[in-house]
Amino acid sequence: MKSALSRFLRLFMAALLVAMAAWQPAMAQDDDDAQMAALRDTETELLFKDISRPLVQAAGLDPNNVNIVLLNDPEINSFVATGQTVYVQSGLLIAADNVNQLQGVIAHELGHIAGGHSVRFHEGEGQATKISVATLILGALAMAAGAGEAGMGLMMAGQQVAMGHLLAFSRTQEASADQAAATYLSKSHISGKGLLDFFAKLQNEEYRLGNYETDDYASTHPLSADRIQALEQLLKKDPAWSKPPDPALDARFQRVKAKLIGFVDPKHAVSKYPETDLSVPAHYARAYAYHVGGYADKALAEADALLKTSPNDPFFLELKGQILLETGKPADAIAPLREATQRSGNAPLIASMLGHALVATEDTKNFAEAKRVLKDAVVRDDDNPFAWYQLGIIYENEGDEGRAALATAERSSLENDPKLALASANLAMKGIPSGTPDWLRAQDISMAARQHVKKKDGGDK
Repeated sequence: MKSALSRFLRLFMAALLVAMAAWQPAMAQDDDDAQMAALRDTETELLFKDISRPLVQAAGLDPNNVNIVLLNDPEINSFVATGQTVYVQSGLLIAADNVNQLQGVIAHELGHIAGGHSVRFHEGEGQATKISVATLILGALAMAAGAGEAGMGLMMAGQQVAMGHLLAFSRTQEASADQAAATYLSKSHISGKGLLDFFAKLQNEEYRLGNYETDDYASTHPLSADRIQALEQLLKKDPAWSKPPDPALDARFQRVKAKLIGFVDPKHAVSKYPETDLSVPAHYARAYAYHVGGYADKALAEADALLKTSPNDPFFLELKGQILLETGKPADAIAPLREATQRSGNAPLIASMLGHALVATEDTKNFAEAKRVLKDAVVRDDDNPFAWYQLGIIYENEGDEGRAALATAERSSLENDPKLALASANLAMKGIPSGTPDWLRAQDISMAARQHVKKKDGGDK
């Protein structure tokens, strides 16, 4: 009896671990992992803010609390992990034909946020786990009693029922987000045609890849054809259905899409945008493609072509400064980056690049300006580890070891390195006068990092 019970417990625990491992959401990528692959660009982030603002307000959310983050991933996908952040993968942005399609996708993801789906998913997960555990216990008992095949069959059937329950819950959430998207688009006076067009694009992709199914039972999402059918009549009745995409927003979208293609897929960029194409998106795509490919002169020529069309455009100025900086000409990069910073309203990412150029000259006469613009940048953007790295160089040059350590602590905290953040914060507190704002900031980082290290080490045991 003792050996049979022991055998039962071992079987049960093994099966339970397998079952629990199965109940992870398809998009259970936490914010830290997502941030590691983030592509940050001022022009892109401003576009995201402007095209999503009416949709966010229609969803009853605060635009200041909702972020849209671009991830460097070629898959055509978007998702919400936790909080109020929508992650758009580069493959999706590139696949979208116009800004209206991207707005439709964002509206869908906002439906997940407003519906609290990332939290409520665990309700479905819990229900499925209960089903799974119950059948595992019954199956394990049957196996312990000698009915091995029956017990195993019961376990497998239970797993299928539990998984079906979870997938059905996920499909319900997706359908709910689709309906919410239609509402937000209507309230924002934005056509739902882009959303339907993008679903049709997904349907074509399913056919192309041979992943098309006629039954959605084994899928986390409703079939694209079913999603189109469920929304088509509703969206076509909306007064905004025939309204074309906003021309100014779509022009900005085409620029952002082109520069993204040039950056992530240079070979595709030069074929999609041949040199005979003299449009702004084409110059943009080739400039980034040539820069990434190491053709500095050709990249600069494309940047200059863009500046001829609009000499005061801060993003064209930023591009020229970036090419000069990253090809070993930091002194030449200062003027365009300084103007780009000023004309962009001191956009933190552009200001950080200016600070980098000033530091990279290795001329200490430039360090005072670099320190000023970098300190302003980190105050206005709390997710900029490279700016902290540059500030650390300046503090080190000044002999201020305490604040150099604090800069390292700030950077390490943003880069999810709690051990280095803890060590650096503790070192900073030794070199900064006690009770000052910088000392208190180092103390805060130290306390947060210590808790993170304890949690991480405890989870590894």
